Amino acid sequence: MSLLAAHLVSLQVSLSCCWALSCHNTELSPDFSLPGDYLLAGLFPVHSHCPGVRRRPTVTLCDRPNSFNGHGYHLFQAMRFGIEEINNSTTLLPNVTLGYQLYDVCSESANVYATLNVLSMLGTHHIDIQANPAHYSPAALAVIGPDTTNHAATTAALLGPFLVPLISYEASSAMLGVKRFYPSFLRTIPSDEHQVELMVLLLQSFGWVWISLVGSDGDYGQLGVQALEEQATQQGICIAFKDIIPLSARPGSERMWSMMHHLARARTTVVVVFSNRQLARVFFESVVLANLTAKVWIASEDWAISRHISSVPGVWGIGMVLGVAIQQRLVPGLKEFEEAYVQADKGAHGSCPSGSWCGSNQLCSACRAFTAQQMPTLGAFSMSSAYNAYQAVYAVAHGLHRLLGCASGACSRDRVYPWQLLEEIRKVNFLLHEDTVIFNDNGDPLGSYDIIAWDWSGPKWNFRVIGSATWPPVQLDINKTKIRWHGKDNQVPKSVCSSDCLEGHQRVIVGFYHCCFECVPCEAGTFLNKSDLHRCQPCGKEEWAPEGSETCFPRTVVFLTWHEPISWVLLAANTLLLLVVAGTAGLFAWHLDTPVVRSAGGRLCFFMLGSLAGGSCGLYGFFGEPTLPTCLLRQGLFVLGFAIFLSCLTIRSFQLVFIFKFSAKVPTFYHAWVQNHGPSLFVVISSMAQLLICLTWLAVWTPLPTREYQRFPQLVVLDCSEANSLGFMLAFAYNGLLSVSAFACSYLGKDLPENYNEAKCVTFSLLLNFVSWIGFFTTASVYQGKYLPAVNVLAALSSLSGGFSGYFLPKCYVILCRPDLNSTEHFQASIQDYTRRCGST
Repeated sequence: MSLLAAHLVSLQVSLSCCWALSCHNTELSPDFSLPGDYLLAGLFPVHSHCPGVRRRPTVTLCDRPNSFNGHGYHLFQAMRFGIEEINNSTTLLPNVTLGYQLYDVCSESANVYATLNVLSMLGTHHIDIQANPAHYSPAALAVIGPDTTNHAATTAALLGPFLVPLISYEASSAMLGVKRFYPSFLRTIPSDEHQVELMVLLLQSFGWVWISLVGSDGDYGQLGVQALEEQATQQGICIAFKDIIPLSARPGSERMWSMMHHLARARTTVVVVFSNRQLARVFFESVVLANLTAKVWIASEDWAISRHISSVPGVWGIGMVLGVAIQQRLVPGLKEFEEAYVQADKGAHGSCPSGSWCGSNQLCSACRAFTAQQMPTLGAFSMSSAYNAYQAVYAVAHGLHRLLGCASGACSRDRVYPWQLLEEIRKVNFLLHEDTVIFNDNGDPLGSYDIIAWDWSGPKWNFRVIGSATWPPVQLDINKTKIRWHGKDNQVPKSVCSSDCLEGHQRVIVGFYHCCFECVPCEAGTFLNKSDLHRCQPCGKEEWAPEGSETCFPRTVVFLTWHEPISWVLLAANTLLLLVVAGTAGLFAWHLDTPVVRSAGGRLCFFMLGSLAGGSCGLYGFFGEPTLPTCLLRQGLFVLGFAIFLSCLTIRSFQLVFIFKFSAKVPTFYHAWVQNHGPSLFVVISSMAQLLICLTWLAVWTPLPTREYQRFPQLVVLDCSEANSLGFMLAFAYNGLLSVSAFACSYLGKDLPENYNEAKCVTFSLLLNFVSWIGFFTTASVYQGKYLPAVNVLAALSSLSGGFSGYFLPKCYVILCRPDLNSTEHFQASIQDYTRRCGST
């Protein structure tokens, strides 16, 4: 508070100096003042700002040649009209009159002068700094205005410590709603916070994500640009170019040519211009000079429907203008009031002595020179602002109505402090010409915006309302059919750095802006989620996607089913093999005592046939959906069964070679071999070795049902996990060793008697076994699809069929077709012939 007091004291000293230098004998213009029970102050830009005197430490003389501001004139008249209506009312403030003191705030110094004058004690030119500002009684109870954010911020900061209500009709910057800094500030124009949200929605509704952003120097433009950049960036909109129009800007100046050059290089179709009217005109005069055309210009509310901008020569050729404007309202009777003011006899105003200037800046020679034909036109923008000023006056009146207890039919006329009035104004809620007037906690009103488009299709400029916006929350409603675009075929212009990618193509950012990107198709197995256009996301394990996909598809679950044609063929072949094996067992049992069966191994043949049948039964586990039992048994049964068969085949071939070739040479070993049941012992040991390998395999490397996802992108292959285990390879390696042993023993017996010579058939069956499994493992190394189990069954079936055919079919042929060869005499003759051949050699 001490710091503020120091500032106020210094300002008061300056103010005293101004009054000391002024001519006090000059009469104030009666148009700018009116006595009353309660005084209101109005701050209006009746004259234009003069940059040349901006930094002078004296109050600016506002009434200068060619400086009259018609817009401010309408605001000034709207306040006068509103107070006149209220004073004539018998219900709002009965038996109480409102007075006013109006100030022309043509510059910052004039604005400060007016504010300090408002704060001065009634009838004095002094501001008393008191311990309790709540007990301070300034000249005016409330202030209407000023217009710009800069002026409003200064006035609000000075009035705030004294809690003098300040209701602005045009200052829309969001920062003024911060009560910690501006506790007594209210306004009848919507906050820029809503305007910025609306502009972002407007850009999004047309898909404009690559824009330029231009603001005006000062709080209004700079804060608006800052907020717009922040919110636009959050919504994925890129700012390709951003700049501020300086206060010293002039059309055609080097600074403006540089801005136009960079704006053209940005190659953006859409340019948002968040600027006040004065600097916006300088900007568009420079745009016309630079011949920047075919663009869409987004206007902030301060210039969207201002004829100050639309009257710029050549502005019709710059492209399309869309804007945010305060919803249009008309003060009923204001036009007639202004006409009556022009026709009234106002007399002549006083003049200042030569060499001095007037202490009061409420002089308006232009106002007195008006005729009914020359008075300023009440355009759409001025009508909206005038309605806001009119609304502010009524808000103060309704606050006084509540404070003075006027509802009883007569007001109390008590002494009123500004802070008391401020509290009541915050609570007002009334209807004014079908509009509800109410303030939120930030002092902002309920309101709405119009979305407008400039229209040059007629003989003169006009604007068309194409939509509206309401809040909270901010909602945008646009009738796009009403827009006449400047491009070919009335197409909506595009403003993007890079065109949208095709479906399933991710955006790879190029450079600094995420709006500038290259399109890269998503890899197979990934998809592009529209919630994140810059990264392809992997599909789930049960899903797949082709290259460049926007979605994932369920994988097809495949396995070797029972009802497929190849399954029918393999099942029929396997069943036939089982039937043949069973038939052979029956045949051998019927002819068990014949030489052929005895030479084949006798009862050992049934063990061999049983092992082949067991291996064949295991093949049924390859069909249908894999389960834990089928995975455990299918390979295990085959491997163990075929190992037993190979063990029997090996020992049978070895025994024949040993009997015919080595028994006479090593009789002791032969008798020990026979007496100790060597063949049976070998088969048992060999079979138990394979059984031990299989049990270890099933226990340590347990084959489990698996869902294979890597082999085919669009399939889930159901299989068992045995093919890649060490136990599986050991079991097959052991069978391979037995096959080589059987092949070697059979080859050694290639010159045995004809009835005992099985080398050709066994060799053929073992070669078929080798070829089958070489083919299977080769196929498995290059193919892992649903038909790999079928290849496995085919290889196993070939091994079983080859083993059976090579060993048992020749014997079945002799039993069934050549019974003459199945005799003891024939076998003895064959042995004698072999003995003679061996003896002759």
